[in-house]
Amino acid sequence: MPVSTRSRRPGSAPLAALGWMLLLAAGGASAALLDNGPEIALRRLPEPIVVDGDLGDAAWSQATEIDSWWETNPGDNLEPRVGNRAWLAYDGEYLYAAFDFSDSDPRAIRAPLGDRDNVPSYTDYGGVILDPRGDGKTAQMFLANARGIQYDAITSDASGEDSAPDFYWEAAGRITDRGWQLELRIPFSSIRYVDPNPKAWGILLYRNHPRDYRYQYFSSRLPRERNCFICNVRELTGMAGLPQAGHWVVAPYATAAQTARPESGLGSRLASESPGYELGADLKWVPNPETVIDVTLNPDFSQIESDTAQITANERFALFLPEKRPFFLESVDLLSTPIPAVYTRAFSSPRWGARATGGGERTKYTVYLGQDRGGGSSILPGPEGSAFADQDFESLVAVGRYRRDFGRAFASFLYAGREIDGGGFNRVFGPDFEWRPTERDTLSGQLLWSVSETPDRPELAAEWDGRDLAGHAADLWWNRSTGTWDYFLRYRDVDGEFRADNGFVPQVGYRRGVGEIGRTFRPREHAVRRLRLFTYGTWEEDERGRPLYREVVPGFGLDAPWNSFVRVELAWSEIRSGERLIESRQVRPTIEIRPGRRLARVLVEGNYGDQVDFANGREASGGTLGITSDLRPSDHLQLGLTLNRRWLDVDAPGGGDGRLLTAQVARLRAVYTFDARTWLRLIGQYVETERDPELYSFAVERRSGGFSGSLVFAYKLNWQTVLYLGYADNRVLDESEELQRADRQAFLKVSYAFRG
Repeated sequence: MPVSTRSRRPGSAPLAALGWMLLLAAGGASAALLDNGPEIALRRLPEPIVVDGDLGDAAWSQATEIDSWWETNPGDNLEPRVGNRAWLAYDGEYLYAAFDFSDSDPRAIRAPLGDRDNVPSYTDYGGVILDPRGDGKTAQMFLANARGIQYDAITSDASGEDSAPDFYWEAAGRITDRGWQLELRIPFSSIRYVDPNPKAWGILLYRNHPRDYRYQYFSSRLPRERNCFICNVRELTGMAGLPQAGHWVVAPYATAAQTARPESGLGSRLASESPGYELGADLKWVPNPETVIDVTLNPDFSQIESDTAQITANERFALFLPEKRPFFLESVDLLSTPIPAVYTRAFSSPRWGARATGGGERTKYTVYLGQDRGGGSSILPGPEGSAFADQDFESLVAVGRYRRDFGRAFASFLYAGREIDGGGFNRVFGPDFEWRPTERDTLSGQLLWSVSETPDRPELAAEWDGRDLAGHAADLWWNRSTGTWDYFLRYRDVDGEFRADNGFVPQVGYRRGVGEIGRTFRPREHAVRRLRLFTYGTWEEDERGRPLYREVVPGFGLDAPWNSFVRVELAWSEIRSGERLIESRQVRPTIEIRPGRRLARVLVEGNYGDQVDFANGREASGGTLGITSDLRPSDHLQLGLTLNRRWLDVDAPGGGDGRLLTAQVARLRAVYTFDARTWLRLIGQYVETERDPELYSFAVERRSGGFSGSLVFAYKLNWQTVLYLGYADNRVLDESEELQRADRQAFLKVSYAFRG
């Protein structure tokens, strides 16, 4: 649910060195917080406020009222078309916020029930965005809809918005005959501040109001020519004597699972295995507001929600999957850098882990250490594609990053290492920076080195023969936005021997340049409220200077009625496959509409035209098509349907075109939410790839795929006090192309958070 998309996170050693010299020259000349309007002075309450969605509590009369709001989208800092009022206060334990949002048609308010963080951008919600360090770069988001469904996140002008982290806080909403009201109570123990007697925090108050367009209202003006979002906060003053004593959370868990597998291969009777039981715990200790200690013992990192299947047929590189596991999510922005040298899903099966996160007014750090039992996969990168090898060994993993702010700039240093049991290691280290010399320009870069000794396991991968590898990776990018014109340049250089076993770097041995220019028009009273015309180009070559990829893409994007978005690209490309450079012409449309409460969202994405058959190194034609829809038959029931299809046609031996492959994914996700704590979810997912073996230059299966289904019941007092009860059934296509049961499982998880 991105609140702002102003920040773009994209990026030869010589260029990175130039960036470092510019950063040092910049020093700390600019203040973090800009002049964004009058400060908001809080008052301390003598007694707590009851959070129930009713603003009739007498204590609110002593709170500070904020009635200055601006429409920042689609309008350019205009007076809002609906009324917005807010109140802020605090006591010895909590920060309080209340909102009264007017609406000319309360029946149109989009506020369905759902699980935590299931508050998409096409629904009504509001809340606070806090910058407790006052650095103007990173903030915590506490937002909720009109039914009190919570959304919390870390947002950073450097790395964007991430909703994976969760915090302890309360929200209550109520729909009225003239709009809706919202109350928030946020414990100071959930806010990452430094000084118990702060001079000022930063704050933005926010309302999302989707109707015919997505209207966004803030308590600050958001100048479109500024290259930052958090820097627009207003100063929040008047707080003193905030809690200094630490608090802790201990969340032990227990899981039980009963699995049945075929006795003697697919198609045979399922036989139940002995039940499996696991015990473990997550511990969080906050000894002071700026320091957080996390420890996990035999953690349960199982995925209660299955990953959405992605089509992997005819893909050159590994596909990225997001992190969902709690241990890695404290100050998650600190693990995000221009080159993704830290990808926590590479830490596949921890036996234990320990982590410390903290810092001062101008510094931040995080460091974690853990033992990985293995069992996952390692990426084997190359210039034209990547492969996988089984991570069939244990290892010790260590990751740390330190960041220091210099006004509008920051500089960081990263280390990520993996020491392999039985021999072998990978160590990655180096600096990165970001500098905003003006309100319109951003310069960012990173320079990394890696030294590696591969494990002596040639049966798993040819590269794993104990060889030594050493290489660099460098990234530098510049972005400029004037509000109407935007420009973007990036250069990346990755050595062929660079490895990041704790990261997500599926391509090495290349140099790449990217450039883009765009012009945005914003008609005031027309159906199209925003039109952006753009052109971007990409150039990529390997270390020998051979071209790998060239592309020029003109296109446009626009916002229109039904809260819709349309983007169309026309691409002219040259792509290397083996010894050939293959030309490609494609049309790439994207259409998204978010019309109302019941038909909440429909997204159609695709490309059509010339393609490349990477498996056989030749020209092809075809395309991809993806359809995603979100239906809300009632405020309790959500139906999500995903359909993805890819097809490739090639020249057949006898002449004419032949269908090389058709790959598809169909997924239905149905969730019935009884209340804010309880839901029942059903997921069914079918994956299939059909091939014509006569059109391949090597042996392939004619048809492969499978079906997976799951049913889960959940009861959640909070995000760590949970009960999950579920059943899963997985089936795969056998040699006769019949679906056969691969396994079935019943599982139970209980976790309870003790807090002090």
